[in-house]
Amino acid sequence: MALQNQQLAGWIKDVKEIKVDENEVMILKEVKALRKEMARIKEENEILKKAMAIFATKN
Repeated sequence: MALQNQQLAGWIKDVKEIKVDENEVMILKEVKALRKEMARIKEENEILKKAMAIFATKN
């Protein structure tokens, strides 16, 4: 089974190491997953803030 160059390049890019600080290295795939999770959590926080404002005005 032959791999296409683009597929292989994508896989290599996903496992490329990124230096986070002096003692920690992450792979790009992990960084992307953390960014996605952070965006989801930020969205949830905004929804909760709006819900709190709505409930606070009802009392």
